[in-house]
Amino acid sequence: MDYFTYKNGELYCEEVPAEKIARDVGTPAFVYSKATFLHHYRQIAEAFAVLKPTICYSIKVCGNIHICRFLAEEGCGFDVTSGGELFRALKAGGDPRKIIYAGVGKTDAEIVDAINAGIAAFNLESEEEIENIDRLAGSLGKTAVGAIRINPDVDPKTHAKTATGKKETKFGVDIERAGRVFEQYRNLKNLHVAGVHIHIGSPVNEIQPYVEAVGKITALIDELIERGHRIEWFDMGGGFGVNYEGPDQARPVTEHARALIPLLKDKPYRLALEPGRYVAGNAGILLTRVLYRKTGGQKKFVIVDAGMNDLIRPTLYEAYHFIWPVKPDAGNVPAQRSRSLEPRGGEIVDVVGPICESGDYLARNRPLPQTRRGDLLAVFTAGAYSFAMSSNYNNRPRAPEVLVDGDQFRIIRRRETMDDLIAPEMV
Repeated sequence: MDYFTYKNGELYCEEVPAEKIARDVGTPAFVYSKATFLHHYRQIAEAFAVLKPTICYSIKVCGNIHICRFLAEEGCGFDVTSGGELFRALKAGGDPRKIIYAGVGKTDAEIVDAINAGIAAFNLESEEEIENIDRLAGSLGKTAVGAIRINPDVDPKTHAKTATGKKETKFGVDIERAGRVFEQYRNLKNLHVAGVHIHIGSPVNEIQPYVEAVGKITALIDELIERGHRIEWFDMGGGFGVNYEGPDQARPVTEHARALIPLLKDKPYRLALEPGRYVAGNAGILLTRVLYRKTGGQKKFVIVDAGMNDLIRPTLYEAYHFIWPVKPDAGNVPAQRSRSLEPRGGEIVDVVGPICESGDYLARNRPLPQTRRGDLLAVFTAGAYSFAMSSNYNNRPRAPEVLVDGDQFRIIRRRETMDDLIAPEMV
């Protein structure tokens, strides 16, 4: 569910016309709905409420400090993967006791900063990292807390670049040797290994991979507890899918909860969740204007002012984003957004950007209503891994971020300027 709807023949974000935002801030521009962020966060919290989970929003997905701040005010914690993300979470008012630090390549400086900040836990990815965190905590005269990340060897049925729960990934410890690793580090002086963590991938649209993974891990934890290990929590990660291609592509989190709660209730340990895409994905759109049209051989191109530097997901992951005019003609106002939607009097086009790469496209062979120069298009489900992965490639200033709250909107990150492009070089 989201709060981007067509009313009176044009697209609104909550109660604000998208065209008005584009006129005021220019294009390309990312536009977020506060109500959608909060709806999806609350949906997760309510679905798993019986387990009283600690919910840590994955800040890498969409980390604008204004968004993180209102999530923190809701009681949300944060999943961070770098020193910069930790800094951002704390600046947003995040409670360090609700911050979990993940990632396979934490530097010594990052580890020290996290220990000094008093974070809840590290997700531990390898034996050498476990030993290093123990050493660094000792040098500070403090005790760190961690959860060993286990690969349950489950196929999440997602893109190869975002599947993380198989043995062959760079993340975590294989489940077959998990018991040996827990035993090896049972009595560390400065690192309390008190949890188990998994993250099988993203986006995961089906329920069964989670059921399989949780079943394997709860059995492992039962075995560890029998051996005398004090397991205090199970961090189930995130990765719940969202509807990029249509309303029934991904299972809602309520259905995940119904399947998983019976496997987790009455356990003697707490639950942590690290959702990101599910909270942010449908909470954002990218607005872009048509610059030109052209024909090349048998192909038709719609050239827009947003490029792969703004939204790299289509070329990096072969990802699908629904694209539609903000003000379509009366016969093409969509009742719902779906890959199967066929426009009346439409055409098959590639929607491409201005970057000097053949891979610079937002959509290929896409049915769209007829467009012309100056038309405003919306690229939907652009809240997750969109601005966060944007760049200055081709020396393009990054787009602004806009937050809509009811009938009001404000810029929460200004458009970069040409001076911004060279400012770090003025040494």
